[in-house]
Amino acid sequence: MTVEKEQALRVHQQRFGREGRGFAAPARVNLIGEHTDYTGGFVMPMAIDFETVAVVSAREDGRAVFYSANYDEEVGFEIASLTRKPVGGWCDYPAGVLWSLREEGVVVGGFSMSLAGDVPLGAGLSSSASVEVATAMALLGHAGMELPLEKIATLCRRAENEYVGAKSGIMDQFVVVGSVANRVMLLDCRSLEYGLLPLPDEVRVVICNSMVKHAVATGEYGDRSAEVEAGQAVLRRERTGVELLRDATLDDLEACRDMMSAASFKRCRHIITENARVLEAREALLRGDMARFGTLMVEAHSSFRDDFAASCEEVDELVVIAMQQAECFGARITGGGFGGCTVNVVRAEAAEKFVATLRRGYAAKTGIEADCFVCTPSDGAFALAAKGGVA
Repeated sequence: MTVEKEQALRVHQQRFGREGRGFAAPARVNLIGEHTDYTGGFVMPMAIDFETVAVVSAREDGRAVFYSANYDEEVGFEIASLTRKPVGGWCDYPAGVLWSLREEGVVVGGFSMSLAGDVPLGAGLSSSASVEVATAMALLGHAGMELPLEKIATLCRRAENEYVGAKSGIMDQFVVVGSVANRVMLLDCRSLEYGLLPLPDEVRVVICNSMVKHAVATGEYGDRSAEVEAGQAVLRRERTGVELLRDATLDDLEACRDMMSAASFKRCRHIITENARVLEAREALLRGDMARFGTLMVEAHSSFRDDFAASCEEVDELVVIAMQQAECFGARITGGGFGGCTVNVVRAEAAEKFVATLRRGYAAKTGIEADCFVCTPSDGAFALAAKGGVA
């Protein structure tokens, strides 16, 4: 499930006539804590072994040239002429990162960049953040600069929010930059303080792709974000000490119920209860209590489905089938919603059996062949050595 790094370096050299430097950034899955990040809440993601590889080399004409191996398409422009004008294609993500770096004062000379990745698109595994972080690492390497983890994540988020136009939080970019192998991350999305937690050896994380795709830059994802923001604004105005939803209690929300739409009330209720679930999940993980951890995952899915209204029939069916299996501790939707993947925590020795049973049951119910992957927590973004290893 990883891009062939030597091939990425070779393709770049063949296309642009220069040896390039390679940088890789993983995908991510969120175990629990959905739609909490952009209201300053808590999340528990981990990096997984899908990835995007960016290969960069210098050019002398002051242009930025991006080549996508996945789309077999090249886009180029004068760096000095770059403004915040997305075109609605794959290039918006790397171009947005270049724009964000330049807004921060990073001087980037002319370059050619090749991008190749195996992160499933629209699956809730953050293909966009993987592209953004790989691009940022490559451009910073090209510019001879280093920035701290928090700054790289913030600049990549800015690219997605302000250039692409997707209303995402900081979680995706942060975990893609800063993950550590064999650990999951507990991230406070307001302070950006984080801890690294071990997964018990006897469990595996299984990702199941419903094959129903979503797009977060438009449509219902944006509607949910707007409903959350409207409810948060009411709480901020009416309740002392509430700046973000992570500051609010259910009592605060109930006191303001009549001042917001029914939709905003339910969206905010999901986020407030989800923050509490993440913190309890942390304690369960530290105790090694996977039964309780799994129960919290299922509760999180129910809240996402009912209060946030952002699941779909196919994903719900995946969760039902998963929870019918004795080897599964917990299952829930992961990502922005409206399709994508479920994340499942299962007994290690039964992971392959779980996958086979889930795929068979899902196909019988929906006629869809789901892609499923057994994953372990991976390292965050890194530079490649000349021959494709880790520098």
